[in-house]
Amino acid sequence: MQSPRNPYSSADIDRASHEREDEERMIELASSGEARFVPIDSEKNLVKTGGNPEAVFLQGMMARAVASAADTQIFLGYVEGTPYFAVDVTGRETPLGELGEFVDLRQVGPLLFAREGSVLAYARGMTYWHRRHRYCGVCGATTKVTRGGHVRMCTNENCKTEHFPRTDPAVIMLVHHGDKCLLGRGKHFPRGMHSTLAGFVEPGESFEDAVAREVYEEVKVRVNNVIYRSSQPWPFPASVMIGFHAEAESMEFSVNESELESARWLSREELRPENMPKDGSFFMPRRDSIARRLIEEWLGHEAGASING
Repeated sequence: MQSPRNPYSSADIDRASHEREDEERMIELASSGEARFVPIDSEKNLVKTGGNPEAVFLQGMMARAVASAADTQIFLGYVEGTPYFAVDVTGRETPLGELGEFVDLRQVGPLLFAREGSVLAYARGMTYWHRRHRYCGVCGATTKVTRGGHVRMCTNENCKTEHFPRTDPAVIMLVHHGDKCLLGRGKHFPRGMHSTLAGFVEPGESFEDAVAREVYEEVKVRVNNVIYRSSQPWPFPASVMIGFHAEAESMEFSVNESELESARWLSREELRPENMPKDGSFFMPRRDSIARRLIEEWLGHEAGASING
């Protein structure tokens, strides 16, 4: 049986990367009445709120007006044959407030249809990259958009370096020992939230090596039996999370206070819904996160099982 995809995964999107090379094709698609446009404002997505949230995709005259005011149109690909483009409207005056509200995708992601969440996350990640690569990192000259928004090329004739969207790989791991798992609290976490350990992969490092290093750096625990579970795009702002389970050699730990606020071992019994505190002093990561998926897999549940949080 195939495991469900993690939220924000884009399996339903045909990226049609071969079409990005054809500038005329990009113009044709963007100007067609069928195209849908995904507006982004300061890393926020346009969503209809009130009741169940819905993603707002622009079409027709409104789409053309907004797209013409944006710096660039980024071809995302096709969803069931319909072309989708991302447009960054940050700092622009638009009437989009009449259609919905710009919100952080993480606030509404678990409530959206999976396909909508994937498209919104993809658009958010691409516009974030564009805003931070207006200048060439090699010579400092301005860059121009090519290949449907998936490349920025240096305009300096003596340089012409091509810059591609980058995703930072990060490992995220559920550390366990017997019937207990180790969860930590980051200093920036909401009050009461505990999650799995995580960290960025460094150059020259395998994912498994990164798991072992990050766990030891954060809690001084040695791990083995590092087993890959699944991955998740996490464009908040520009990462992909590679999820693992790892077995601790012992339950002794020491928190690196420059990395974490605290950490604690919790048993499966303590994580049962009826045993979770009702005062908000402890709760799990959001349902749209791979961290939650890793914990629920260990508990014997799949993501979406009835565990408070």
